[in-house]
Amino acid sequence: MSSLPDIFATVVQGLGVTLQVLVLSIICASIIAFVAGLSRVNTNPLLRGFTGFYVEIFRGTSLIVQLFWFSYALPGLFNIHLGSDIWVAVLAISLNYGAYMSEIVRGSIQAVAVGQTEASVALNLSKFQRMRHIILPQALRMMLPEYGNYLIQILKATSLVSLIGLTDLLYYGNIYRSTHLAESPTVYVLLLVMYFVIALPLIAFTRKMESVSKKGVAS
Repeated sequence: MSSLPDIFATVVQGLGVTLQVLVLSIICASIIAFVAGLSRVNTNPLLRGFTGFYVEIFRGTSLIVQLFWFSYALPGLFNIHLGSDIWVAVLAISLNYGAYMSEIVRGSIQAVAVGQTEASVALNLSKFQRMRHIILPQALRMMLPEYGNYLIQILKATSLVSLIGLTDLLYYGNIYRSTHLAESPTVYVLLLVMYFVIALPLIAFTRKMESVSKKGVAS
């Protein structure tokens, strides 16, 4: 029977892929969320409608289905190839969580007190200036706690990428387990610990964001 160091040596081979998908997904999902959230409060009905359609599609369907769709259905049905499997995974996770996070952006912007907007209009500020100087600084502070929580959710989502063949932590864990069935509990306990260790900085970041948000928002 192999020792714990042997299991760790096998599983850790997938750490780089897990971290790569995590970092790229966080960056892309954040950009998508911000753009989609701002579009949802735009006065242009076509832009609002298109963004709303995107949000409902990706919130209303399973991330696993989206991964399979981008990885297998698009190439098979339409001969559309999105690049490497890593970028397929990043795109699916980013679009999925970007849709959820865009609602945080939209809700936070709309939660800013109407009086703030009225005051900025009285000061003769343009729409861009109102958004940049008055609304966004307050909305961003309200977004922070939920934003931090979604970063942890994105980490959990990275465990699904092995389903499309990416050699992440779970992939190597399953490879080892398939040839050492008696050690399956040890493999999954080790995976649990490794994901938790990766999550620790995100948990610390979330708590920091919560403390920052408690400093108060102008009303």
